[in-house]
Amino acid sequence: MARLHMIMTWDIRPGREQEYSEFINNRFAPGLVEIGLPPTDVFYTAYGRVPQIMAIVDAADEATLRRALRSRQWAALKRELLRFIENYEERVVWADSADYFGSH
Repeated sequence: MARLHMIMTWDIRPGREQEYSEFINNRFAPGLVEIGLPPTDVFYTAYGRVPQIMAIVDAADEATLRRALRSRQWAALKRELLRFIENYEERVVWADSADYFGSH
């Protein structure tokens, strides 16, 4: 089976950093694990004209990803995340094609 990555990027809304951090740690990350999309990497950019956050979640296969993204729990997590962020984007890539650090 081919693994997939969903790559999400966003910027934290100014003034919402504390609430955002609490949500990410207490609800978002554990919620992703519950729906079968465990976070594998999270990057924070402090300087430059790129998204402030890039988060990568892993899906075992396409069926797992589809099921997770169609779930009510994902809809609720994403809706709540959007309260704290702006400029949200997501894309799905095959894990083999997302070799952004070289060979694993």
